[in-house]
Amino acid sequence: MTLTPNLLAIASLVLLALGLLVGAGALVAAELRRTRSGQAIGRAIRQAAAMPDLKSAVEAPADPDAPFKPELDLPFHWLDSRIGRALVADEDRNLIDQCGLPSKRAQLVFLVARVSLAFLLPLLAYLFWSGGHTRSTVTIVLAAAAAIGFMAPKWVLGRIAAGRRERAARELPLFVDLLRLLQGVGLSLDQSLQIMATDFSHVLRVLGYELGIANAQYSQGRTREHSLHRLATLHKNENMRGLVSLLVQVDRHGGAVQEPLRVFSDRLRESRRSELKERIGKITVKMTGVMVTTLLPALVIVTAGPGFIAIFRSLGGIIK
Repeated sequence: MTLTPNLLAIASLVLLALGLLVGAGALVAAELRRTRSGQAIGRAIRQAAAMPDLKSAVEAPADPDAPFKPELDLPFHWLDSRIGRALVADEDRNLIDQCGLPSKRAQLVFLVARVSLAFLLPLLAYLFWSGGHTRSTVTIVLAAAAAIGFMAPKWVLGRIAAGRRERAARELPLFVDLLRLLQGVGLSLDQSLQIMATDFSHVLRVLGYELGIANAQYSQGRTREHSLHRLATLHKNENMRGLVSLLVQVDRHGGAVQEPLRVFSDRLRESRRSELKERIGKITVKMTGVMVTTLLPALVIVTAGPGFIAIFRSLGGIIK
């Protein structure tokens, strides 16, 4: 049988599929072994808890009629492996946090989506597009499809993270005004931040969510500086970093915070005003090109059209 380029490509895809199946089988076997060991440890713990001498030591025994709800055991340990660190780098994990998904479940979904698209898009391109094209063209297209499939989840996360950064920047003036208002009615800094995270989360959707995480970390024993570090550095906003620095200094040294917040709010509004002026200037420059390409031809036709028509008629009369 003669080996044509198409047969060689099909054979390579079959071998690749077999290799993936073998790798998947090895991963499934390792996961099954890990599950069995976990079940064995769980049985041993339950047997030890069922001993009479341990039962007497338990102060508040569990309700036997309560339904048992096992947690979903996902292979989160893949994220800490060398391959997981390579496929889901620190930059990707930071993007996931910026998107408001600071859980390992989202990182695992990102890992699976990246690997699946990197293999699925080349397969679809080969099945529906490779017919009638040269081998070099097919190879380039398959490589481009694999690269697009590998990078597509990161591009989507980048767009979502950019939108959340813009919303956080728009919510910052309202955040400062609400904090200043709550401080003005006599609440402490902790009470103000707690109320803003719970009662104003429908207004401060991004900052309220991040503030809720900071309050939870503070209630678990972290310092105010450590709990607000995520809020200061996650969205890459200098004004946010300055506000967090101000709150940390007030929490550490005490003192009135209304006047610094008023000065900070005025400075923030001036910054926003200058930014809007810069955007308006850019829009004016962009609209100049649009007006030249669309409005100027119509204006020339309306104003100079009758003159050109008269010139053409006089030239036609001379020729006759």
